[in-house]
Amino acid sequence: MTQLDSSLRRPGPDGPAGGGPRPTQSSRSGQPVKTRRRGSRLIRWLPYLLLLPAVVFELAVHVLPIIVGVAMSFFTITQFQIRKWWEAPFAGFDNFTVVLDFSGPAGAGLLRSFVVTVVYTVIVMAASWTIAVAASVFLQRSFPGRNLMRALFLIPYALPAYAGIIVWRFILQQQNGMLNHVLVDQLGVFADKPYWLLGDNSLVALIVVNVWKYWPFAFLIITAGMQSIPTELYEAAALDGAGAWRRFRSVTLPLLSPVNRTLLLILFLWTFNDFSTPYILFGRSAPPAADLISIHIYNRSFETWNFGLGSAMSVLLVVFLLVCTAGFAAFTRWRDRRA
Repeated sequence: MTQLDSSLRRPGPDGPAGGGPRPTQSSRSGQPVKTRRRGSRLIRWLPYLLLLPAVVFELAVHVLPIIVGVAMSFFTITQFQIRKWWEAPFAGFDNFTVVLDFSGPAGAGLLRSFVVTVVYTVIVMAASWTIAVAASVFLQRSFPGRNLMRALFLIPYALPAYAGIIVWRFILQQQNGMLNHVLVDQLGVFADKPYWLLGDNSLVALIVVNVWKYWPFAFLIITAGMQSIPTELYEAAALDGAGAWRRFRSVTLPLLSPVNRTLLLILFLWTFNDFSTPYILFGRSAPPAADLISIHIYNRSFETWNFGLGSAMSVLLVVFLLVCTAGFAAFTRWRDRRA
């Protein structure tokens, strides 16, 4: 009897006693192993699936136009071939030769525009950074109304760029502008109302508007960086007899170095490649004094209908910005290794 019971309880080759089918192997939670494997594969691919729309959008909006622009720079394209630009006459490197020939009209105009852009970029970056640092240091101390002043400083950054520049355009008008009303009618600084959007004053107006637009962003970044500096360092420096300027030069600036490097690179790329500010402020054709390289390329492409030459200028601009960015990154790495 005992032997019979043990033989009945012993599992057979196809499953338990009785010859029934072997049960499906299950996990501790009761889920089949196949389902669990499918779920693990889904979890592994989930980040890529979530990034896929952004990647497709980036390719469609940025990468594909860049590829098309580079290809167009090797063709002689006018308004007659723009619909089927790939059927235009192949020019090879002729467009780049014309653009880099600074003795010719196209090259001379591009070189002058490049110099204007460099001067404009340096002044805007220096002024925006200086104002932002001064405001950040001033607002580090606690006093009544500090949060209100921080909010007021960020208004230019929060406003839509188009709306803010349109307001500046009304302010800088020659006859009905607020600036001339204050300087000429109220204060009597000038005998006649100057033209701020024409002539040599146009570059000054463009710099003022862009500094107004960019310095709140620099202020926000520098303020965030200064919040991470321990107050004990300032207290120790004060105990050692360091004044306000010494503490700023020996404590604040060195610890803000990583923040400043990133900030200056962003300001350089934004300012050098700026198009919306001069286009809204002056219209399609900016004055020669404020002929930034972005406006110059636009006029060369859409005013003279020479899209091949404009594409070659755009390619050279992209190459220049890439070289500057790579050189800046290499310089910062070399400086960090030396430190």
